Amino acid sequence: MSAPTNRPVPTHARPWWQRALLTREMLTLAILAVAWVVASATVRGFDGPLTITYLVLDIAPVLLIALPMTLVVATGEIDLSVASVVGLSSVTFGLLFQAGAGPWQAALVSVLLGAVCGAVNGALVAYAGLPSLAVTIGSLALYRGLAVGLLGTTAVTGFPDAWTDGATANLGGSPWPVITLVLAALVAVFALLLHATPFGRDVLDIGRSREAARFSGVDVRRTLLVLFVLSGAVSALAGVYYTLRYGSARGDNATGLELQVVAAVLLGGVSIFGGRGALHGVVGGVLLIGVLGSALRLEGVTVNVINIVIGTALVVSVVAPRVAGGLRVRRRAAAPAGGGPAAGRRTEGDGR
Repeated sequence: MSAPTNRPVPTHARPWWQRALLTREMLTLAILAVAWVVASATVRGFDGPLTITYLVLDIAPVLLIALPMTLVVATGEIDLSVASVVGLSSVTFGLLFQAGAGPWQAALVSVLLGAVCGAVNGALVAYAGLPSLAVTIGSLALYRGLAVGLLGTTAVTGFPDAWTDGATANLGGSPWPVITLVLAALVAVFALLLHATPFGRDVLDIGRSREAARFSGVDVRRTLLVLFVLSGAVSALAGVYYTLRYGSARGDNATGLELQVVAAVLLGGVSIFGGRGALHGVVGGVLLIGVLGSALRLEGVTVNVINIVIGTALVVSVVAPRVAGGLRVRRRAAAPAGGGPAAGRRTEGDGR
C-alpha cells in the first residue's frame, strides 16, 4: 500500500497574495484603473471635479440595484424585472406626491410596493419552481405595463426644490454627492451579508449545488424568496432616487437599465451559473461601466453606441470564464497522471 500524499485543498493551494490578487474581481479593478487613467489623459474635461459628481449621480441607481442582484445571480438565478420596478416605483412616488403625501411617506409606500413585486417573483421562482428568466421577463412586461398604464404618456413634475436638491446635493464643498453616503452604507451591509454571515454562505452554496445545499439544511425556497424581495425593494428605492434625480416621474423611467446592472454584476466576477461572486468586484464593474459611459458621452458618442459597448462587455464577461475553464480542463487532461511533481503543480494552479 503506497504512502498517502499530501495534496492541498485547491482553494488554498496558492499563496494568500495570489488568492487575493489573481482574481476576476482584481482584474476588473485593474481595468477600471487603466480606463480612468486613459480617459483622464485623452478625454477633454474628464479629469475635472464635475466628473466625480456626475459619475456618482449616474451610477447610483445601477449600484443600488446591483447589490441585491449580486446575491440573486450568485444563486444561479436572475431578476430582469428590476428596471420595470424602478418605473413602477417612480410612478407610485409621483402619484402619491400629487395626492399630497410627504417625501418619506411616498418613498416608504414605493419601497413596500417594490418588495411586493419582488415577493411575487420570488414566490413563483422558489415555491412554484418556475425558471427565474421566464418569470422576470414576464413581470418586466407586467410591471412596466402597470407603470405606463397609470400615467400614460404624461409625467409628474414640479417636485419641491428641497426634494430634488437633496438627491443631487454635494457633501460640503467636495465633489461627492450626498447619495455617496447611502451607497457606501448599503455596500457595507450587503458585503457583510454575503461574506460574513451564514445567510451569505447559504447563497453561495445554493449556487454551487441546490440539492447539496438542501441536504445540508439550507432553506433554499425561503432564501430565494428573501433575495427577490430585497431585489424588488432596493430597485424601488432606486426608482425614488431616479425620480428626484431627474425631477420627473414617468412610466418609462429607467427603461433598459437592467442591461447595465447585469453587465456590471458579471463584469465584477459573479458567475452567471452561480456559486461565486464578491461585492468589491461588482462595485468595480459598476464604476467601470460608469467611467466608459461618461468618457464616451464627453466624446459625443450616442446612447446607442454606448449600449453596444456595454452589450459587448456583457457577452465577453459571460464567454471569457467559459473559455478559460475549457482551457484549464484541456490542460489538466494533457498533464501527466499520478501524484508526481507535474500533478502537484497542476493542483497548485487550481486556486479558483
